[in-house]
Amino acid sequence: EIRFCENSLNAFAVGEEREFYISQSFSMYEGAVFYGFLSSEHRDIFELFRKAVPNTGAKKALDYLNKTLKSPGDFKRAVLKNDVKQLTGIFGFTAKTAEKIIAALKDRISEIKTELSGDEGSPSYESGRYADAMNALVSLGYKPAAARDTVSGIISELKGEDRSPEEIIKMALRKLSR
Repeated sequence: EIRFCENSLNAFAVGEEREFYISQSFSMYEGAVFYGFLSSEHRDIFELFRKAVPNTGAKKALDYLNKTLKSPGDFKRAVLKNDVKQLTGIFGFTAKTAEKIIAALKDRISEIKTELSGDEGSPSYESGRYADAMNALVSLGYKPAAARDTVSGIISELKGEDRSPEEIIKMALRKLSR
């Protein structure tokens, strides 16, 4: 059995052959457990979470990786700026976990030369319009996690297509009302 983060699983088509990178962990209850990643960078980020963030085992590290892959550049910027609010709002970390991650990774996040360095051409939550759309949904009574996941899904569907906050809000409301 190989465990993947949710974002990686969504990249697989049924029956498709793929190469992936493996990390192994030993659990007292489960024995050897394997974790799969689509890139060596994802595996390195997973290992950084596991080794650098206190009290973080493989399962938590995989959860953290899944959250950060929603917008890797924004995650890195939030850690470097000590932005607990962004880590809790956009990525869904608790305040305590966000503070723990910032303390552990602030000096080490630059070790990883990957998409976490921020892709200037990709939509950024920090750029305003996506944060505005998410905040509007929260002010309408939707839970921050639902708003974040919906806006994140829409951004993925748009594949770089630029939209106004109003258009994103309309699309999100249609999705959330289903």
